[in-house]
Amino acid sequence: MKPLQLLSLFLFSSAVLISCSPESNEILEPTVEAASETSEIEAMLHQHIAVLASDEFEGRAPATPGEEKTINYLQSEFEALGIDPGNGDSYFQSVSVTEITTANDAVLTFSGSNYDVELEYATEMIVGSQQQIPTTSIVDSELVFVGYGVVAPERDWNDYAGIDVVGKTVVILVNDPGYATQDPDVFNGNAMTYYGRWTYKYEEAARQGAAGALIVHETGPAGYGWEVVSGSWSGPQIGLQADNLNSDKNDIEGWLTLNSAEALFAGAGLNYQQLKATAAQPGFTAVPLGDVTASVAIQNSVRTSLSQNVIAMIPGTERPTETIIYTAHWDHLGVNAEILGDNIYNGAADNATGTAALLAMAKMHADAGPAPRSVVFLAVTAEESGLLGSRWYTEHPVFPLATTVANINIDVLNTYGPMHDIVVVGNGSSELEAYLEEAATAQGRYIVEEPNPERGYYYRSDHFNFAKAGVPALYAESGEDSVEFGKKWGAEQAQDYNENRYHAPSDEYDPNWNLEGAAQDILLYFDVASKLSRESSFPNWLEGNEFKGIRDATSSSRP
Repeated sequence: MKPLQLLSLFLFSSAVLISCSPESNEILEPTVEAASETSEIEAMLHQHIAVLASDEFEGRAPATPGEEKTINYLQSEFEALGIDPGNGDSYFQSVSVTEITTANDAVLTFSGSNYDVELEYATEMIVGSQQQIPTTSIVDSELVFVGYGVVAPERDWNDYAGIDVVGKTVVILVNDPGYATQDPDVFNGNAMTYYGRWTYKYEEAARQGAAGALIVHETGPAGYGWEVVSGSWSGPQIGLQADNLNSDKNDIEGWLTLNSAEALFAGAGLNYQQLKATAAQPGFTAVPLGDVTASVAIQNSVRTSLSQNVIAMIPGTERPTETIIYTAHWDHLGVNAEILGDNIYNGAADNATGTAALLAMAKMHADAGPAPRSVVFLAVTAEESGLLGSRWYTEHPVFPLATTVANINIDVLNTYGPMHDIVVVGNGSSELEAYLEEAATAQGRYIVEEPNPERGYYYRSDHFNFAKAGVPALYAESGEDSVEFGKKWGAEQAQDYNENRYHAPSDEYDPNWNLEGAAQDILLYFDVASKLSRESSFPNWLEGNEFKGIRDATSSSRP
């Protein structure tokens, strides 16, 4: 391959891929050099994904033999490319974690004068605990329906107003009132806010003193099916050891299927659907579920250990402490011994593709040669357990966050071929989007808004921890407007993945994947990082963004 020349801004010339502009159906034919470039990236991706998603790597769960194989593979590949270690003389950053595995024989009991039922683990409910202790339970805990479980003073919204839930178990709806009403003046309308994420709901329930917190799962507002809940919550669960403050965690956390919730409300003499509608309106008041109580005891096996982020870098020639950081999570869900048959969560698309992309981009930057600013390749652990590796990094940064120019996050690449469009998750957030749009235009592509903003993808990958720390973070992905087959076909492929392979053992590598679109996206990210690496200014969040104040406050500490 001819070395890439950053100064030539190759995307504006030779690296135009097969694509189409939104204004016309004109196909932009690739040059011989661009086709060769794309073909080499595709070959690298296939090579690395096949290894990382193989059964030998055991689903890449943190703190398992699969982790050791994964991080050693990444180190050896970075070394082979001549990329320096990113944490002093080490490629690793230790992340202190605790693994909790809840026994799958837990039974959740609801009891009242007119209702008595035992719910089965995994099929009717899932329960667990963030408390890192061998046993925990709730006994005859009063049940309270708290709507969406939101306390948002800036929106004049408090689902816990006027009720004491200390020691009780709260039942909570998934997503937020904006999704329920589809009213853009209620929260963010169809686009999920952080108040809609399950992580927030458990955090708020704990702040309110609840002993238990149960979220009602519905596929539409959740953005994924019940099998994602049962698959993600059963088996080992990873948390940061720094979080081992049991006093600020609920004793029991879990999920109910919709059928289980509707039966519970009916058993309490209430109508679930009517109360759900009421909960989306301002002034909602929490509702006790009659005399129905909840009881469950769980047994945990607890194991503390270290996991590793993997960090490699190309030092800058003039301003090495100013960094552009690529991120992708190397982990997935490992092996679930409770499943008969194929029980390895290989995580080929999620996220062996993104991890492979880090290695591909590392080679591209190495071939291009050093730039004034440093370029960092950060493969983080425990994303699937709650973005833990990236959170650890931003709380223990190797490179100062004030001089971290930008984060570019890669999570699940396109395996269906070239697309006309590219989606910016959280569109309208930062100045980085202008860089991406310029590069996309050079490819003859166009930017589109998220097709499913109600699913809250902005809060579900590692860029979010950089954003919370004030660092402008770009998270984009291929759209659904297939160059070869059109929009309808592209949307069908995305839906098929979400319904049949996302967080399932069936997310396996297929050598027949068309990774030309993935290579197309990698070239976009490379172009953005290349430009940033040679500039002296710092991009910022757009006016009105909730993270802009943090970025502005840190700018004064730059040299």
